[in-house]
Amino acid sequence: YRKQSLGNQHCNSRSNGNQTLVTEFLFSMFPQLYEGGLLFFIPLLLVYIFIISGNLVIFIAVQLDMTLHTPMYFFISVLSFLEIWYTTTTIPNMLSCLISEKKTISLAGCLMQMYFFHSLGITEGCVLTAMAIDRYIAICHPLRYRTIMTPKLCIQLTAGSCLCGFLLVLPEIAWIATLPFCGSNQIHQIFCDFSPVLSLACTDTSLVVIVDAIHAVEILASFLVIALSYTRIIILILGMPSAEGRHKAFSTCAAHLAVFLLFFGSVAVMYLRFSATYSVFWDTVIAVTFVILAPFLNPIIYSLRNKDMKHAIGRLFHQKRAGRHEK
Repeated sequence: YRKQSLGNQHCNSRSNGNQTLVTEFLFSMFPQLYEGGLLFFIPLLLVYIFIISGNLVIFIAVQLDMTLHTPMYFFISVLSFLEIWYTTTTIPNMLSCLISEKKTISLAGCLMQMYFFHSLGITEGCVLTAMAIDRYIAICHPLRYRTIMTPKLCIQLTAGSCLCGFLLVLPEIAWIATLPFCGSNQIHQIFCDFSPVLSLACTDTSLVVIVDAIHAVEILASFLVIALSYTRIIILILGMPSAEGRHKAFSTCAAHLAVFLLFFGSVAVMYLRFSATYSVFWDTVIAVTFVILAPFLNPIIYSLRNKDMKHAIGRLFHQKRAGRHEK
């Protein structure tokens, strides 16, 4: 990798006085094809196909099935739509790096990947917060649910989530775009992320502490709202006299709670570390958790753990088969 890095710097850089400014980065974590790259490529490709197809089926089922036209399933469909693009910002590049000799990405491409990955991630966090609020109102204030969670409010919450996600990251990306990068161009991660990229800048990046604090506040705010909502929900469920009522109420929240713990757990470990440092291996493991594992499990959690969703997906495929037979 060292030789490849130096070759990339020589061929893909421009001189500025005594400094060589890097114009592309090298992902040093991916093995060469002859070193077992194909062993990782095939499972990752299958996982990516499952993520895209699974989320697409959920999105289409919610749109076409009238029984799923409720706020809860509306937010699930939005989350599925976001997951498709969230994984597409990173996994195709990973697949390319596993089978190609050139495991590089341009500076502009790296910035674009960081922007869309984090924007979509923050948007997902906001949508999960909206879902928690929806479940809180549905279980704790059932008589007022229909008047509060109107279609208009659902659309406003979704639009606000997108606005928050895509605007919050923009100043940091714009600032990173002005930094000079020189010396090593090796990124010790499986995708372009803030810390690995900023460590390659040949200038003072202490300003990132302020930006990191803003992101930390956003993550913690979403976490607290969701945690408080589900704490209140669980207390209310445990106080229900009927065992059947407790089971039904908890089953509607179990999937959301599982996704919340998986998503925010890995994100918190990765981005709320403060002064803690991990080895490159553990950094990669944590990244795989929220870049690949969480999106892989989401369609399973929302379809296999949800009776209404399973029935809707079954009806969707039944209609397709019926349409083929008629032809």
